[in-house]
Amino acid sequence: MVQPSEIFSLSDFQRHTKAHIRRLKRTGRPQVLTVNGRAEVVVQDARAYQKLLALLDDVGAVEGIRRGLRSLARGEGVTLKEFDTGMRRKYRIPRRP
Repeated sequence: MVQPSEIFSLSDFQRHTKAHIRRLKRTGRPQVLTVNGRAEVVVQDARAYQKLLALLDDVGAVEGIRRGLRSLARGEGVTLKEFDTGMRRKYRIPRRP
């Protein structure tokens, strides 16, 4: 949730850009910029943005694992042995002695 102390007008951001950038780097929190009193733009420090992207990737991976586990619980899927046999057959990969 954005705190009122992190909401600024776009004109204030333009007039005091260096101070806003220092605050963004120091806090790592985004700032909401307003135009005519309405939220229009969010600005964020590059490091904090990269961290956010990494978290989103993690969330995507966790959701994929959850989907797989739900599928498994429904009895869908194949065993590793069935998968191995199917792949070897499909791609004509011989078994090693």
